Amino acid sequence: MQKDDERLVHSRGEEFLQVFKKGAEFTQDLLRENERLRFRLLELENGQPSGEAAPAAELTKLSERIADLEREKQEILDRIKQVEEENQDFAARYIEIEDENNNLANLYIASYQLHSTLDFKEVLQIITEIIINLIGAEEFAILLLDEKSDELQAVSTEGVDRSEIPVVRLGKGIIGGVAQSGESHFAADCDAYERDFNAPMVCIPLKIKEHVIGVLAIYKLLMQKTEFAAVDYELFTLLAGHAATAIFSSRLYNDSERKLSTIQGFIDLLTK
Repeated sequence: MQKDDERLVHSRGEEFLQVFKKGAEFTQDLLRENERLRFRLLELENGQPSGEAAPAAELTKLSERIADLEREKQEILDRIKQVEEENQDFAARYIEIEDENNNLANLYIASYQLHSTLDFKEVLQIITEIIINLIGAEEFAILLLDEKSDELQAVSTEGVDRSEIPVVRLGKGIIGGVAQSGESHFAADCDAYERDFNAPMVCIPLKIKEHVIGVLAIYKLLMQKTEFAAVDYELFTLLAGHAATAIFSSRLYNDSERKLSTIQGFIDLLTK
Protein backbone atom coordinates (compact mmCIF):
# COMPACT_ATOMS: atom_id res chain seq x y z
CA MET A 1 0.00 0.00 0.00
CA GLN A 2 2.79 2.40 0.91
CA LYS A 3 4.69 1.56 -2.29
CA ASP A 4 1.53 2.25 -4.32
CA ASP A 5 1.19 5.64 -2.61
CA GLU A 6 4.83 6.42 -3.30
CA ARG A 7 4.47 5.50 -6.97
CA LEU A 8 1.31 7.63 -7.20
CA VAL A 9 3.04 10.61 -5.57
CA HIS A 10 6.04 10.21 -7.91
CA SER A 11 3.75 9.91 -10.95
CA ARG A 12 1.77 13.00 -9.99
CA GLY A 13 4.99 14.88 -9.36
CA GLU A 14 6.25 14.01 -12.84
CA GLU A 15 2.88 15.00 -14.28
CA PHE A 16 3.06 18.34 -12.52
CA LEU A 17 6.55 19.02 -13.88
CA GLN A 18 5.47 18.18 -17.43
CA VAL A 19 2.30 20.26 -17.23
CA PHE A 20 4.17 23.14 -15.64
CA LYS A 21 6.91 23.02 -18.31
CA LYS A 22 4.46 22.82 -21.20
CA GLY A 23 2.27 25.48 -19.61
CA ALA A 24 5.21 27.83 -19.21
CA GLU A 25 6.33 27.31 -22.82
CA PHE A 26 2.80 27.71 -24.14
CA THR A 27 2.23 30.83 -22.04
CA GLN A 28 5.41 32.37 -23.46
CA ASP A 29 4.22 31.58 -26.99
CA LEU A 30 0.84 33.10 -26.23
CA LEU A 31 2.42 36.24 -24.84
CA ARG A 32 4.62 36.64 -27.92
CA GLU A 33 1.70 36.04 -30.27
CA ASN A 34 -0.46 38.38 -28.21
CA GLU A 35 2.18 41.09 -28.39
CA ARG A 36 2.56 40.64 -32.16
CA LEU A 37 -1.17 40.84 -32.76
CA ARG A 38 -1.55 43.86 -30.51
CA PHE A 39 1.19 45.63 -32.47
CA ARG A 40 -0.48 44.70 -35.74
CA LEU A 41 -3.84 45.91 -34.41
CA LEU A 42 -2.26 49.19 -33.39
CA GLU A 43 -0.83 49.59 -36.89
CA LEU A 44 -4.21 48.95 -38.45
CA GLU A 45 -6.01 51.31 -36.08
CA ASN A 46 -3.51 54.09 -36.82
CA GLY A 47 -3.62 53.41 -40.54
CA GLN A 48 -1.54 51.23 -42.79
CA PRO A 49 1.89 52.44 -43.95
CA SER A 50 0.34 53.51 -47.23
CA GLY A 51 -2.04 55.74 -45.30
CA GLU A 52 -5.10 53.75 -46.25
CA ALA A 53 -7.68 52.89 -43.61
CA ALA A 54 -7.55 49.32 -42.30
CA PRO A 55 -10.43 47.07 -43.31
CA ALA A 56 -12.95 46.76 -40.45
CA ALA A 57 -13.15 42.98 -41.01
CA GLU A 58 -9.41 42.55 -40.38
CA LEU A 59 -9.57 44.68 -37.24
CA THR A 60 -12.44 42.60 -35.92
CA LYS A 61 -10.63 39.36 -36.73
CA LEU A 62 -7.48 40.48 -34.94
CA SER A 63 -9.46 41.63 -31.88
CA GLU A 64 -11.22 38.26 -31.68
CA ARG A 65 -7.93 36.42 -32.04
CA ILE A 66 -6.39 38.46 -29.22
CA ALA A 67 -9.44 37.72 -27.02
CA ASP A 68 -9.08 33.99 -27.79
CA LEU A 69 -5.41 34.07 -26.86
CA GLU A 70 -6.22 35.85 -23.59
CA ARG A 71 -8.76 33.14 -22.74
CA GLU A 72 -6.30 30.37 -23.58
CA LYS A 73 -3.64 32.02 -21.45
CA GLN A 74 -6.04 32.28 -18.50
CA GLU A 75 -7.03 28.61 -18.89
CA ILE A 76 -3.37 27.59 -18.82
CA LEU A 77 -2.73 29.72 -15.73
CA ASP A 78 -5.78 28.24 -13.99
CA ARG A 79 -4.61 24.70 -14.84
CA ILE A 80 -1.12 25.44 -13.53
CA LYS A 81 -2.61 26.76 -10.29
CA GLN A 82 -4.79 23.65 -9.93
CA VAL A 83 -1.83 21.34 -10.53
CA GLU A 84 0.25 23.31 -8.01
CA GLU A 85 -2.45 22.82 -5.37
CA GLU A 86 -2.66 19.11 -6.16
CA ASN A 87 1.11 18.86 -6.03
CA GLN A 88 1.16 20.45 -2.57
CA ASP A 89 -1.32 17.82 -1.35
CA PHE A 90 0.75 15.00 -2.79
CA ALA A 91 3.96 16.51 -1.45
CA ALA A 92 2.41 16.56 2.04
CA ARG A 93 1.33 12.93 1.59
CA TYR A 94 4.82 12.05 0.39
CA ILE A 95 6.34 13.56 3.52
CA GLU A 96 3.85 11.63 5.64
CA ILE A 97 4.80 8.38 3.88
CA GLU A 98 8.50 9.15 4.34
CA ASP A 99 7.95 9.72 8.07
CA GLU A 100 6.00 6.50 8.34
CA ASN A 101 8.69 4.58 6.47
CA ASN A 102 11.38 6.06 8.71
CA ASN A 103 9.45 5.10 11.84
CA LEU A 104 8.85 1.57 10.59
CA ALA A 105 12.52 1.27 9.63
CA ASN A 106 13.50 2.45 13.09
CA LEU A 107 11.09 -0.03 14.64
CA TYR A 108 12.56 -2.81 12.52
CA ILE A 109 16.04 -1.93 13.79
CA ALA A 110 14.75 -1.68 17.34
CA SER A 111 12.96 -5.03 16.99
CA TYR A 112 16.19 -6.60 15.78
CA GLN A 113 17.91 -5.22 18.86
CA LEU A 114 15.13 -6.57 21.07
CA HIS A 115 15.61 -10.08 19.75
CA SER A 116 19.40 -9.90 19.74
CA THR A 117 19.67 -10.41 23.51
CA LEU A 118 18.20 -12.73 26.10
CA ASP A 119 19.24 -10.59 29.03
CA PHE A 120 16.06 -9.41 30.79
CA LYS A 121 17.48 -6.05 31.93
CA GLU A 122 18.84 -5.30 28.46
CA VAL A 123 15.47 -6.10 26.91
CA LEU A 124 13.72 -3.67 29.27
CA GLN A 125 16.31 -0.98 28.48
CA ILE A 126 15.82 -1.41 24.74
CA ILE A 127 12.04 -1.21 25.13
CA THR A 128 12.46 1.96 27.17
CA GLU A 129 14.58 3.58 24.44
CA ILE A 130 12.06 2.60 21.78
CA ILE A 131 9.17 4.13 23.72
CA ILE A 132 11.08 7.38 24.26
CA ASN A 133 12.49 7.75 20.75
CA LEU A 134 9.70 6.37 18.58
CA ILE A 135 6.55 6.94 20.65
CA GLY A 136 7.70 10.17 22.28
CA ALA A 137 6.72 9.25 25.85
CA GLU A 138 8.32 10.93 28.85
CA GLU A 139 6.70 9.13 31.79
CA PHE A 140 5.66 5.49 31.55
CA ALA A 141 5.86 2.09 33.20
CA ILE A 142 6.10 -1.51 32.07
CA LEU A 143 4.02 -3.82 34.26
CA LEU A 144 4.18 -7.60 34.05
CA LEU A 145 1.52 -10.07 35.12
CA ASP A 146 2.21 -12.60 37.85
CA GLU A 147 -0.10 -15.45 36.84
CA LYS A 148 0.08 -17.03 40.29
CA SER A 149 -1.27 -13.98 42.10
CA ASP A 150 -3.09 -12.37 39.13
CA GLU A 151 -1.33 -9.09 39.90
CA LEU A 152 0.43 -6.62 37.64
CA GLN A 153 3.64 -5.13 39.03
CA ALA A 154 5.96 -2.51 37.54
CA VAL A 155 9.32 -3.94 36.48
CA SER A 156 10.63 -0.83 34.71
CA THR A 157 9.71 2.87 34.72
CA GLU A 158 10.83 6.11 33.08
CA GLY A 159 10.24 9.59 34.50
CA VAL A 160 8.58 8.21 37.66
CA ASP A 161 9.77 6.11 40.57
CA ARG A 162 8.82 2.45 40.36
CA SER A 163 7.49 2.56 43.91
CA GLU A 164 4.85 5.10 42.77
CA ILE A 165 3.23 2.61 40.40
CA PRO A 166 0.57 0.65 42.29
CA VAL A 167 0.20 -3.13 42.16
CA VAL A 168 -2.93 -3.81 40.11
CA ARG A 169 -5.23 -6.80 40.28
CA LEU A 170 -6.12 -8.44 36.97
CA GLY A 171 -9.44 -7.02 35.74
CA LYS A 172 -9.42 -4.04 38.11
CA GLY A 173 -9.38 -0.47 36.80
CA ILE A 174 -8.05 0.59 33.41
CA ILE A 175 -4.71 -1.22 33.72
CA GLY A 176 -6.24 -4.46 35.01
CA GLY A 177 -9.02 -4.23 32.42
CA VAL A 178 -6.55 -3.86 29.55
CA ALA A 179 -4.57 -6.85 30.83
CA GLN A 180 -7.71 -8.95 31.04
CA SER A 181 -9.34 -7.89 27.75
CA GLY A 182 -6.21 -7.47 25.64
CA GLU A 183 -7.68 -4.24 24.23
CA SER A 184 -5.71 -0.98 24.23
CA HIS A 185 -6.89 2.12 26.10
CA PHE A 186 -6.39 5.73 24.95
CA ALA A 187 -7.46 8.84 26.85
CA ALA A 188 -10.14 10.82 25.02
CA ASP A 189 -8.20 14.11 25.26
CA CYS A 190 -4.42 13.97 25.71
CA ASP A 191 -4.16 17.73 26.31
CA ALA A 192 -6.66 17.65 29.19
CA TYR A 193 -5.24 14.48 30.73
CA GLU A 194 -3.87 14.75 34.28
CA ARG A 195 -1.50 12.09 35.51
CA ASP A 196 -3.18 9.27 37.41
CA PHE A 197 -1.13 6.14 38.04
CA ASN A 198 -4.30 4.06 38.14
CA ALA A 199 -5.63 5.56 34.90
CA PRO A 200 -2.81 6.12 32.37
CA MET A 201 -3.12 8.25 29.26
CA VAL A 202 -2.36 5.17 27.16
CA CYS A 203 -2.37 1.53 28.20
CA ILE A 204 -1.21 -1.09 25.72
CA PRO A 205 -1.37 -4.86 26.38
CA LEU A 206 1.87 -6.77 25.86
CA LYS A 207 0.67 -10.01 24.40
CA ILE A 208 1.80 -13.03 22.45
CA LYS A 209 -1.12 -13.87 20.19
CA GLU A 210 -4.01 -13.66 22.69
CA HIS A 211 -1.94 -14.28 25.82
CA VAL A 212 -1.30 -11.05 27.78
CA ILE A 213 1.90 -11.04 29.82
CA GLY A 214 1.77 -7.40 30.92
CA VAL A 215 0.97 -3.82 29.89
CA LEU A 216 2.70 -0.60 28.87
CA ALA A 217 1.23 2.38 30.75
CA ILE A 218 2.07 5.89 29.46
CA TYR A 219 1.41 8.87 31.73
CA LYS A 220 3.04 11.79 29.89
CA LEU A 221 4.31 12.66 26.40
CA LEU A 222 7.41 14.65 25.58
CA MET A 223 6.80 18.41 25.32
CA GLN A 224 7.23 18.48 21.53
CA LYS A 225 4.57 15.77 21.08
CA THR A 226 1.01 16.97 21.66
CA GLU A 227 -1.00 14.14 20.14
CA PHE A 228 -0.75 10.69 18.58
CA ALA A 229 -0.53 10.35 14.80
CA ALA A 230 -1.96 7.45 12.82
CA VAL A 231 1.49 5.86 12.58
CA ASP A 232 1.78 5.87 16.40
CA TYR A 233 -1.09 3.40 16.69
CA GLU A 234 0.67 1.09 14.23
CA LEU A 235 3.85 1.44 16.27
CA PHE A 236 1.96 0.58 19.44
CA THR A 237 0.61 -2.59 17.88
CA LEU A 238 3.96 -3.70 16.48
CA LEU A 239 5.86 -2.74 19.62
CA ALA A 240 3.45 -4.58 21.91
CA GLY A 241 3.97 -7.87 20.07
CA HIS A 242 7.75 -7.60 19.72
CA ALA A 243 8.25 -6.37 23.28
CA ALA A 244 6.07 -9.14 24.71
CA THR A 245 7.98 -11.82 22.79
CA ALA A 246 11.36 -10.42 23.82
CA ILE A 247 10.33 -10.13 27.50
CA PHE A 248 8.83 -13.62 27.57
CA SER A 249 11.90 -15.17 25.90
CA SER A 250 14.36 -13.40 28.20
CA ARG A 251 12.43 -14.43 31.32
CA LEU A 252 12.32 -18.06 30.19
CA TYR A 253 16.04 -17.93 29.49
CA ASN A 254 16.83 -16.39 32.87
CA ASP A 255 14.64 -18.94 34.64
CA SER A 256 16.32 -21.80 32.80
CA GLU A 257 19.76 -20.37 33.61
CA ARG A 258 18.91 -20.26 37.31
CA LYS A 259 17.58 -23.82 37.23
CA LEU A 260 20.67 -25.04 35.39
CA SER A 261 22.86 -23.25 37.89
CA THR A 262 20.97 -24.89 40.77
CA ILE A 263 21.17 -28.32 39.17
CA GLN A 264 24.87 -27.85 38.47
CA GLY A 265 25.35 -26.91 42.13
CA PHE A 266 23.69 -30.17 43.27
CA ILE A 267 25.76 -32.18 40.79
CA ASP A 268 28.95 -30.55 42.06
CA LEU A 269 27.99 -31.42 45.66
CA LEU A 270 27.20 -35.03 44.76
CA THR A 271 30.40 -35.57 42.80
CA LYS A 272 32.72 -34.19 45.47
